[in-house]
Amino acid sequence: MTAWALAYVRRHSHAWSRVRDWVSWSRLRDYAELAKLRIAVMELVTVAVGAWLGAWGAPSAIALLHALVGTALVATSASAINQWMERFSDRHMRRTADRPLAAGRMSGLEVGVFAAATGLAGFVYLQLTVGPRPALLALLTWILYTLVYTPLKRHSVLNTVVGAVAGALPVLIGWTTVGGQFDLLAGTLFLIVYLWQFPHFMAIAWLYRHEYAAAGLRMLPVIDPTGRRTGAQAFLAAWALVPVSLVPAVSLHVPAWYSVSAALLGLIYTAAAVGFFYRADDRSARRLLRASLVYLPAVLLALSLAPLTTAPYHAGPAAPEPAPQFASHSPQ
Repeated sequence: MTAWALAYVRRHSHAWSRVRDWVSWSRLRDYAELAKLRIAVMELVTVAVGAWLGAWGAPSAIALLHALVGTALVATSASAINQWMERFSDRHMRRTADRPLAAGRMSGLEVGVFAAATGLAGFVYLQLTVGPRPALLALLTWILYTLVYTPLKRHSVLNTVVGAVAGALPVLIGWTTVGGQFDLLAGTLFLIVYLWQFPHFMAIAWLYRHEYAAAGLRMLPVIDPTGRRTGAQAFLAAWALVPVSLVPAVSLHVPAWYSVSAALLGLIYTAAAVGFFYRADDRSARRLLRASLVYLPAVLLALSLAPLTTAPYHAGPAAPEPAPQFASHSPQ
């Protein structure tokens, strides 16, 4: 083999090696970590629940699929921007130190390009397929999460108040995708997801309070060493969920089993929050965290079963707007 041929093989073998490394399993895992898949899945569940209830059990499957794809892209972008903005503080926290940016496996430029591409693609996709209202809600979610909540974590304990709004908006993306109007049920769904987040995040923030302090993030437990304010906030939100979750039972006359289920779930969640308020220790925080992971899926599932046993209600989207004709739809 000639020297030229050897040089050609070496050069192209090196290029192929770089491509292979770029698409390796570990690389794909880094992108999955950048997208925060577990959080994204929960957001997509709330989108689906919003669409299901907004159409009262008869959503357009195509419209819902478009909403899920577009929301997933926007959520991926927001998570990537969040990690880019917190790449230095993440290095001080054991639970985040191995993230791709914090660990140095990805560059800021690569993450920035990825975030810009997925965010723009998601917004345009939603605009073209399901219309301006879901697209604008997705954009608002992105703005609140990246430009308000993320920087606010370094300055104020009110960051959770803003972050919870961003966390609850996806349910309205699903709701508006099927033509649902902003009515009592839509507001109830939003409040259920919004209030649920306070005990959930207070438990997480308490368990990792020392790491948050080391990273310079002002979560409530960082400035509340006794845990009294943290526990009080968790309790008040959990307790408020009980009457809020029962609103559909009054306004929609859903089956009695929903009322019983929602009340029981709310009381269990509240009991865990009360335990955390009085004990303010890691054990009670873990118990509250586990209760939160049961409460939201369970109460949303119970409410989602209501359309199967209850006649369509007429307080809001009694006759949902038809899904857009995707083949001929143009940006508004």
